[in-house]
This record gives sequence, structure tokens and C-alpha cells, in this order.
Amino acid sequence: MRWWDIEPVLALEQRLFPEDAWSAGMFWSELAHARGADATRRYLVAEGAAPAAAAEPAGRLVGYGGLAAVGGTGDIQTIGVLPGHRGTGLGARLLRALLRAATDFECAEVLLEVRVDNAPAQRLYERFGFVPIGIRRGYYQPTGTDALVMRLADPAGYAAAADTSGDAPANTLPHPHPHSHPHPHQGTKSHG
Repeated sequence: MRWWDIEPVLALEQRLFPEDAWSAGMFWSELAHARGADATRRYLVAEGAAPAAAAEPAGRLVGYGGLAAVGGTGDIQTIGVLPGHRGTGLGARLLRALLRAATDFECAEVLLEVRVDNAPAQRLYERFGFVPIGIRRGYYQPTGTDALVMRLADPAGYAAAADTSGDAPANTLPHPHPHSHPHPHQGTKSHG
């Protein structure tokens, strides 16, 4: 993600997480930590491949994801995919790219929080080897929804694994993107 992606990502946030969307300031803060020798964040955006094949015009953002890395631990901050692109493998490609970033950051483990009522996301994470390790009561605000905390002990192994769900062309993940929370091991408190 780059600064010019913030406005379209904010529009996606409103569609995907209307009750607890991140602010522009949160994205700017995350992007500030995504560049340079001391970078601790990686954010990605996914663009629609072609108007005929997708619900969105070519070049329009259809998904995004973010990772924070601190002290050898990665934290998936967010993954969001427009409803018309769910079930296409886009979420898996975003997750794999974030796990590659965790490997680049030399993370030995990756954590995430996911809503307890988001079974499709939980299945995706389980496919990548994440296992449940706890519950955070009332984590997602303002709804007070609980979060399932999940952990992956070998991000490098899953980052390199082949995707059998039908990867799209490389141009669907054109450039890195930022999305994270100031506390590196507690996620966003709003996405999952």
C-alpha cells in the first residue's frame, strides 16, 4: 500500500467493516512504519484483474491486508476482500503474501485475531496451519464481539507452499499496503 491507496482503502473499509472501520490517520500511521531500514509493517492491496472477469473495473482495489512484525513475532492486522471476490482465492493469496512478509521480517511465529462468528476466515487460517490459542472477550468494538486468537508456528513453510485454489495473475497484488494497530500483538480490535 502507498499513500495514494489510502482513500480507496478507506472506501473498502466502510463497505467491509462499517461499524469499526479504520480512520485515515490509522492508515497513515501504519504506512509510516512500512518504509525504510527500520520498517516493521507490510501492507498490500489487490486490484481487480479485468472488468469482464470481476465485479469491479480493472485497477480498482478489491482487497487489502496488513502485517506488523516486532521481536520475531508477526501479527496479521487485517485482511479484507470485497464480497464479489470472496471464494476466488484472493484472501489466500493476500495471506500467503503476508506470511512471506513475516518471513522477510524473520518472524518465528504469526498471530492474529478473528471474529468468533467469522467461520470462513477461520477455515482459511486453519488451512494455512493457524491453530486457536485463546479467546479475547469483547475484543471487537463497538459491537463487543469476541475474538478467537490464532497462532502459526512456521510462517516460512506456509509462505512458500503452492496455492491449490487457483492463483490469479501476479498483477492482482501489485504493491505493498499498510494496516495495523499500535500494539503489535493485539491486532486492530476491529477486523477479522
